[in-house]
Amino acid sequence: MHEALAQAAQALRVCPPNPAVGCVIVLPDGQVVAAHTQATGQAHAEAHALALLRQRGLSARGATVYVTLEPCSHHGRTPPCADALIREGVARVVVAVQDPNPLVAGQGIKRLRAAGVRVDVGLMGEEARELNIGFFSRMLRGRPWVRLKVAASLDGRTALDDGRSQWITGPSARADGHAWRARAGAVLTGIGTVLDDDPRLDVREVDTPRQPLRVVVDSRLETPPAARILPPPGEVLIYHAEDQAARRAALEAAGARCVRLSGPGGKVDLGAMLADLAHRGINELHVEAGHKLNGSFVREDLVDEYLVYLAPRLIGQGREMMRFGPLASLDDAPALAFLDVERVGPDLRLRARPPGRERF
Repeated sequence: MHEALAQAAQALRVCPPNPAVGCVIVLPDGQVVAAHTQATGQAHAEAHALALLRQRGLSARGATVYVTLEPCSHHGRTPPCADALIREGVARVVVAVQDPNPLVAGQGIKRLRAAGVRVDVGLMGEEARELNIGFFSRMLRGRPWVRLKVAASLDGRTALDDGRSQWITGPSARADGHAWRARAGAVLTGIGTVLDDDPRLDVREVDTPRQPLRVVVDSRLETPPAARILPPPGEVLIYHAEDQAARRAALEAAGARCVRLSGPGGKVDLGAMLADLAHRGINELHVEAGHKLNGSFVREDLVDEYLVYLAPRLIGQGREMMRFGPLASLDDAPALAFLDVERVGPDLRLRARPPGRERF
């Protein structure tokens, strides 16, 4: 199962919106074949592993199969993997975790058992669920897993007062941040960042077979049609609140898709936006925004995980990580639990979550 999880990790940049699944087939004579889910519309992990077996002239009859997610039981873009395993005559399937997709949700396991295949469930289930935390979030909560990324100085400043922020952290931290972008279904920023930094917001520092959807929260449709975020590669989605027909037409002519979701105060309804992104198949949403939009996400309790890079430098007066509050007391401060702290080049990377946020 360790190898199956390693295979699944390799699929994270390849297969969204499908879950990243790894499969290891162990033949009765000890030979092993491992595979992972391919790009959308191509083979799932089990089907790919079986195909690799056939290429080697081998049979899966009597084999034990380790898979990080329950084999599917429905016809989607590809045939059911449970049926393929039954057809090939495997003897046992070890499943890390049950599929949360209502179209599966135990039916794959049930079908395998009904065909006489021994099925064991739960081996390294927490690790498998964590690997696909975004898919579980979309299936069970109807919204993506929101990961908010911030690069800051040791005293918590993300930019100078005039908005200049390139570069606070070093090349290693920037490459690591792009690796997190690459696994997300979408990368989001706000109009303030677009106007201040004119970012591309694509994945450049690491190899990736696909570009995430780029999302801009722009209540008044102030994104310039010549902004660097609009051209390919990848697609751009702009959420807005005000009806600005001429601006919308100009942005759509530049290649963007515009969606109006009006919330209180003439702002974009962020909760409705997350639901819409889930409907579009986004499992993980990677947020790289300024202090105002970050503060809105925090204030509405929409952040599931914080990805913070701290540089060993002091800026003093400047822009903070996020602006919300003021709080009436320290007891009102949102509590977090650290997941890990790692050194990335000269910088530190911290990951934290609201306690228990992954339990849904």
